Order: sequence, then structure tokens, then C-alpha cells
Amino acid sequence: MDNVVLYVLIVAAVSFGLTMLALIDIIKKDFPTVKEKFIWHMVAVIPIFGWLIYYALGAKKGTRKTF
Repeated sequence: MDNVVLYVLIVAAVSFGLTMLALIDIIKKDFPTVKEKFIWHMVAVIPIFGWLIYYALGAKKGTRKTF
């Protein structure tokens, strides 16, 4: 039973970390419209699979901001 809890915590931590990376990537990019950026933000925060959807379909949509 203790191993199950440990595995769930590991999956949750990895998912949380990847979600944060996806959100940082969205913040650092310019998208054609604010609406599109907002939609990708909402997709990225979907529990467990949002970051995967973003990286599979949306990561190449925006362009990197130049500072």
C-alpha cells in the first residue's frame, strides 16, 4: 500500500513539473492572438495530460520573444 502512495506522488510531482515547464514556455512565446495564448494556457493546466497535449500540438505554434 505504501508503494502505491509513493508512485502516485511521483506521477503527480512529475506531472506538476512538466505543467510548470509548459506554462513557462507559453509565457515566453508570442502567439498570433491573445485568445490563442489563453487557450493554450488553459490546455496546459488540464491535470496530467495538458502538458502533453501542449507539447504535442501547440509548442511549435508560437514564436520566442526576443528581449
